[in-house]
Amino acid sequence: MQPLVGVEELGRHLDDPTWIVFDCRHDLMAPAAGEASYRDGHIEGARFASVDRDLSGPKVDGAGRHPLPTREAFADFLARAGVGDDSVVVAYDASNGLYASRLWWMTRWIGHARVAVLDGGLTAWLAAGRSVTTVGPEPAQGALTVAPSLVPLVDTDDIEGDLSTGRRLVVDARAAERYRGDVEPLDPVAGHIPNAINHPMALNLRSDGRFRSASELRSAFDATLAGRAASDVVQSCGSGITACHNLLAMEAAGLPGAALYAGSWSAWCADPRRPVARGA
Repeated sequence: MQPLVGVEELGRHLDDPTWIVFDCRHDLMAPAAGEASYRDGHIEGARFASVDRDLSGPKVDGAGRHPLPTREAFADFLARAGVGDDSVVVAYDASNGLYASRLWWMTRWIGHARVAVLDGGLTAWLAAGRSVTTVGPEPAQGALTVAPSLVPLVDTDDIEGDLSTGRRLVVDARAAERYRGDVEPLDPVAGHIPNAINHPMALNLRSDGRFRSASELRSAFDATLAGRAASDVVQSCGSGITACHNLLAMEAAGLPGAALYAGSWSAWCADPRRPVARGA
């Protein structure tokens, strides 16, 4: 399945019980805002997926701000929303796919390939004249198998080991000012992992918030990676969310195989003994 789905295609399948839609709206500065916005109006049939509760696991020292849950816990969440082995999962948000891409990546992480992000999210849905509702979806229960992961994952030990070997290239998806260490609104230390290069999430998007074409995405990543294979790339960010946007964009560009550093900068900087780089 292609990683992006358009408004028209989703609209044609709203009444299809095999299509399960998730609203992933979130605000890092106001965590309750996403669910409040969902209650005020969402795409018909959509379930709410909380970034903090459903797309993250319990906080563990050194694991970052949004540690992954177990694969079994996430599969159980999806199943309780009606997702089964034959379901098509579609995620959307109001942040240009920032949070929806986390659900996309996690669904592939538990081995379910039939998942996509609504291109342009709720903004594109409303701009196309589509309606929203305050009515919640009917309860449903699916039977979802946890299968071998479709995506690679690395941890802090892996990143530390790569510092001396350069085996993998770390790509930081944060905005340039956070990568450089000019500002840091969320974590206690500013800067980036040594040898990491910057490819801000915003490079994946058009001015209307939709993803750029596959050829445009490919050109942008080819310039950033400078000949490195996608399988040698690790996407990182602040806490393992924005990195998923880059991973989705790479998939759309025909560059599959890059890994996620789930803990990202928030895990790396948790230990003051680890080196920190600043500047471009």
